[in-house]
Amino acid sequence: MSGGDFHSAFRPSAPWREEEPLECTMVIPEAPGVASFCFRAPSGAWFDHAPGQFLTLELPLPTGTVHRTFTISSSPSRPLSITITVKAQEVSLGTRWMLDHLTPGTRVRAFGPAGVFTLPDAAPRKYLFISAGSGITPMLAMTTWIWDSGFEPDIAFVHCARRPQDLIFRQRLEHMASRTPGLKLHWVVKEDDPYRTWTGYRGRFNQLMLGLMAPDYLDREVFCCGPESFMQSVRDMLNALGYDMARYHQESFHAPAATEAEVPEIDDVVPSDDRTAELHFTASGVTATCRETDTVLTVARASGLNIPSGCTFGVCGTCKVRKTEGEVVMVHSGGIADEDIEAGYILACCSRPIGRVSVEI
Repeated sequence: MSGGDFHSAFRPSAPWREEEPLECTMVIPEAPGVASFCFRAPSGAWFDHAPGQFLTLELPLPTGTVHRTFTISSSPSRPLSITITVKAQEVSLGTRWMLDHLTPGTRVRAFGPAGVFTLPDAAPRKYLFISAGSGITPMLAMTTWIWDSGFEPDIAFVHCARRPQDLIFRQRLEHMASRTPGLKLHWVVKEDDPYRTWTGYRGRFNQLMLGLMAPDYLDREVFCCGPESFMQSVRDMLNALGYDMARYHQESFHAPAATEAEVPEIDDVVPSDDRTAELHFTASGVTATCRETDTVLTVARASGLNIPSGCTFGVCGTCKVRKTEGEVVMVHSGGIADEDIEAGYILACCSRPIGRVSVEI
């Protein structure tokens, strides 16, 4: 092939349309159980999408055709190909089939791109990206888009994973961060890799970490993606810190929204100074009226009761007590295990009562 023929073969002719199947051209291992699948249009068509949008693939499983939706991890600033990144899920036959059978040369039908979880405009802004697991995929697309736009990025990028080896796109992002001071990366893991040193953050992502990672978080536009429980904890954290939630955007990788009408309404319980609550300390027989923004620890002390405490930030776990009735908003920093929460325990220092609440004090 001559030089002219080569360049002609890779010159985009027209935007890709759903009628044309996609051909897998590369499979790139990213982490244990995670791979990126790169696709091109056989006609040479180019891809038009917004960073953060998703693509729906039609997969020919032995049990029948299934449709699965995946966020596009590549940036529209690189339109000759389109890439999705897949993490193996225990209950997903689609992702398992892709990791086992989708190889270069395989063609599949695709629909989209679609989705409203995208950057608001092309103008440079201050961003805070927060993700967990495969929720990092739209954040990579957005970061690459900003990088390729020619603007100096201003991104505080927080990603959480189980172990360092599970940090998807770590090398790629660290390469970008090494080339500009405007991209600040912060990795959080729950446990170490065996026989490897980890010097970054450990544990549950919390408001203390946020303050260290992005002291100006109140000035940043927040984009969040990950499991529902993770995004709930991020929202609870930001609400407690007084963040303007009109500037908060989220996308679930289990149910991405194709249109604004499909975006689920977030109806979080946020304690208010204007509403009262009632705390009943069952062992002491004391009942106290308070504001929803008061903590259980503060109300107990004001009522002459003693709850042992230490840090008052939800870290040490000293003030753990059992709640027997009612609802509290608890924004802790890792001082209580999920098993204890399921058993009804709360940390008094960072739990705020909603309505009538009873605790064993």
